[in-house]
Amino acid sequence: MAIDLPKPAPQSHTDAKLKIYFLPNLLTAGNLFCGFLALTKIVEADPAKGNFNSVIRHAIFLILLALIFDLFDGRVARMGGHESPFGREFDSLADLISFGAAPAFLVHHIILGDVFKNLPRLSWIIAAIYLICGAFRLARFNCLAAIAGTGGGKEFLGFPIPAAAGLVSSLTLFLLWLEEQGVSVGKWGFVLPAIMVFLSLMMVSEVRYPTFKSLDFRAKRTFTKMVIIVLLVACLVILWEKILQIALPVLFTVYLLYGFVRPRISRKVRDEIEEEEENDDEPESIS
Repeated sequence: MAIDLPKPAPQSHTDAKLKIYFLPNLLTAGNLFCGFLALTKIVEADPAKGNFNSVIRHAIFLILLALIFDLFDGRVARMGGHESPFGREFDSLADLISFGAAPAFLVHHIILGDVFKNLPRLSWIIAAIYLICGAFRLARFNCLAAIAGTGGGKEFLGFPIPAAAGLVSSLTLFLLWLEEQGVSVGKWGFVLPAIMVFLSLMMVSEVRYPTFKSLDFRAKRTFTKMVIIVLLVACLVILWEKILQIALPVLFTVYLLYGFVRPRISRKVRDEIEEEEENDDEPESIS
């Protein structure tokens, strides 16, 4: 008598093992942890206490530290050939906290509340617009990357949310420094809300920005470039506080404006700036 054995159930795609690489995701976790700590510092900051500026400065430094983690997690993944869909999604979730929620809450807590005392709803609307546009920016990037089957190519479509957070945080740090120098911010407080709205639009815009993924720390450099790099590192070590307060806002502003200037400069000059090399095998960027 024949016995019918049960057929094994077909293996679904959900049974496939996810590729979770340790080091890149550890750096992404560091990014997320810094964003969480920045949020806790912002909540703890009390204008009635004498250490308000110090606590806010710590929160800004944590956001900037999250930027460093975000800068290296993707590079480490690419150098080791460890890019994965899980890493891309995890990175976007961390970015939304560190570069979306934390900067929005930071500006709402220390700037918008004072600027719009008579219109409190407008303050949280501006912060919410920044956060929502940042979320749209990250979701669009992940969808286009999945469709193209690449890590995003050599260009970003729209202003990257880490750069937007860096500009907002560094400008806030600069305003705090001005107040400590005895300079009255006054009407300049309205500049930051306007910049946040503009950055929100830029994140979901069609303006393209270089990813600088082709920059390789192991690549050879000319003597002149090497001297410049060494001098910049020396200045960073010696004058790190002044650089954070003054040079960082300039750096992020230059990157923001570069997206508008970039289509109008020659391909040769653009490749020199972005350290691009002609490569026919390179996948096309996301459009």
